[in-house]
Amino acid sequence: MITIAPSILSADFANLAQEIEKVERAGAEILHLDIMDGHFVPNITIGPPVVASIRRVTRLPLDAHLMIAEPDRYVDEMVRAGVNWISVHIEADAHIDRTLSYIQENGLKAGVAVNPATPISALEEVLPSADFVLLMTVNPGFGGQRFVPSTLQKIRRLRETIDSCNYRTRIEVDGGIGPDNLAEVLDAGAEIIVAGSAVFKAQKGASEAFREMRGIAEGHGRIIEKPRKSASRSVS
Repeated sequence: MITIAPSILSADFANLAQEIEKVERAGAEILHLDIMDGHFVPNITIGPPVVASIRRVTRLPLDAHLMIAEPDRYVDEMVRAGVNWISVHIEADAHIDRTLSYIQENGLKAGVAVNPATPISALEEVLPSADFVLLMTVNPGFGGQRFVPSTLQKIRRLRETIDSCNYRTRIEVDGGIGPDNLAEVLDAGAEIIVAGSAVFKAQKGASEAFREMRGIAEGHGRIIEKPRKSASRSVS
């Protein structure tokens, strides 16, 4: 199943509840939250208090992408704030297997995030236990960046690895994806598409932009049919 996940990084924060309502009414199934600390990436965004406020205005699952140093230290705060998915960067966590297990023990979906220059081989040992992999298709830190073309082949390689090993791990992609390149990203094997500027900065408005991207995804027709074994749980 293909999912479009609007990223609030590009939303109007002065009217955040209304922005969320727009995409929720348009059919969004999950919201993507970019958590940046100014250390792991050169930007600062939101923290647990804002996440908790978002939780109060929507029932949608919240997908928290922790672009922070020592992400394991903040899992409990994110759990209390009400998120449903958490992804942590393999480049930022020396004990990522332990962190993923802890996230899952708290009843959340656990993901491994990887930067464009990090090879797929770095995921070899942790891939079976991850619910999803978040492949960055831009260098993390800012919204509105251009898609890095070389990441298409990276998505394909990860798709091949997951399928050949019969893992249940899903592929999420984030960065520079919009109506013009969504189809080729889906062709490469992505299943969860994070879209920020393409939705919230679109001239046609967030609701219509989201519906356009969802329409492209629904018309794509790629269905993963064969059963897969063992990442510890599937991503709903």
